[in-house]
Amino acid sequence: MLAPASPPTVVVNGQPCVLPQNPSTSATLLHVLRNDMALNGPKYGCGLGQCGACTVLVDGVAARACVIPAQGAAGREVTTLEGLPARCGNRHGLHPVQQAFVDEQAAQCGYCLNGMVMMAVALLERNPDPDEAAVRRELSGNLCRCGTHIEIIRAVLRAAVLMREAQA
Repeated sequence: MLAPASPPTVVVNGQPCVLPQNPSTSATLLHVLRNDMALNGPKYGCGLGQCGACTVLVDGVAARACVIPAQGAAGREVTTLEGLPARCGNRHGLHPVQQAFVDEQAAQCGYCLNGMVMMAVALLERNPDPDEAAVRRELSGNLCRCGTHIEIIRAVLRAAVLMREAQA
């Protein structure tokens, strides 16, 4: 007799989490993160993967949680905005990208902030010394209606410096 299959899990911010049992469920990773795990960093924006408000890191790569089926995250490692400090070894403070956004006052309403921060982290992990053009390209798919684009770009460039200094 076969042993019952273990429920699918995902590692979220370093903690294993059981995914919804019904594989036919239409729940997205975003719904599971926000509704089942009470993680409010990723935002529901467009629901089509186009605005970037729901961006998380899946196995270190920026991904739109609103278009990933919850079951599609099984066996993967997901980092949300809440998990960034632990990702850089700082469990009680801010990730350098978060700190740079604070330092540069790179937010108004804050709705796009999750996506901007997560995209910046993904960029800086791939390219620790981007120029302004690289930052603009990376963030071009994230929508912000408040007009803090200049501050956001400045924050990403500042975060690159902070991260390099932390590794020196």
